[in-house]
Amino acid sequence: MDLRRLRTFITVAEQGTVSSAALHLHISQPSLSRQIGELQQELRLKLFDRVGRRLVLTAEGEQLLVDCRRLLDYANAISERVHVLRGGDTGVLKVAASPLQFESVFSTFLHRYTQRYPNVRMKLIQAVGLDTLAMLERGEIHFGIRLLQTVKIDDSHFGLSPMPPIELLGACHPSLKLERGGTIDVVRLASHPLLLPDSSFPVRRAFDAVCSLARLKPNILIESRAPHTLLAFAEAGHGVAVIPSGLRTHRYALRTVRITYKGKPLREPLAVVWDKRRVLPRYANDFSELLAAHMRKLYPSLTGRAP
Repeated sequence: MDLRRLRTFITVAEQGTVSSAALHLHISQPSLSRQIGELQQELRLKLFDRVGRRLVLTAEGEQLLVDCRRLLDYANAISERVHVLRGGDTGVLKVAASPLQFESVFSTFLHRYTQRYPNVRMKLIQAVGLDTLAMLERGEIHFGIRLLQTVKIDDSHFGLSPMPPIELLGACHPSLKLERGGTIDVVRLASHPLLLPDSSFPVRRAFDAVCSLARLKPNILIESRAPHTLLAFAEAGHGVAVIPSGLRTHRYALRTVRITYKGKPLREPLAVVWDKRRVLPRYANDFSELLAAHMRKLYPSLTGRAP
């Protein structure tokens, strides 16, 4: 069975049209249609029904799609194992992370990793939520950087390497009267005008959960999907922005403090995740350790941030 035809079949099933699949695979539409026809003839099965301009899987095609994906995963794993056995630290390391992690961590981490593995090119892909796990299962990335509380992870399939956690911080103009020191309890914070990320951000959901637990009704001034908008409003003295610890604030004149509840910092666990069923190249083995060390260097402690 030709693996190329199976890849074409999977791509058509995912893209839904011959034109989109051909563009995705960088082949001509006649060539793609020919491969699908040859596969159907070889299997003696009809795999697609045409509905308007789209190709929809038949019942047989839907069942075969799962098996084809599994077969290609095995084939990719064999190819990667061969590469590992041959040795050499040359290739591409594919990592999925959120836009915040790109800005706060990977903008400086890339140099460190390149110094260790000069012949490896790191490819960064923006992904959040369930998209990361789906990409790992499809073999599209080697690692995903995830907040662990955003989705349940199947330990039998995925390996986890803990990273320094994300902490919830309050950022405000230095003239705003908050408690002295580097922390503020969420109970006292709730009375100030708050500048919050919207509910699509894990930090916001974590903050709301603590407020609910403490039976607080926070004084919300604005909500935004743009974290730097919150920082700009905070710098202008409009209130306290609730932000994740990785967000860069050095361009703003702000005082930054930890948010606590009953004396404990509010934190969200972070981890590097990978598919344990997949053989990783040798140059990927040090990735988690190097990334964790870099993050500890970037954020050794939030103590002393507040004046």
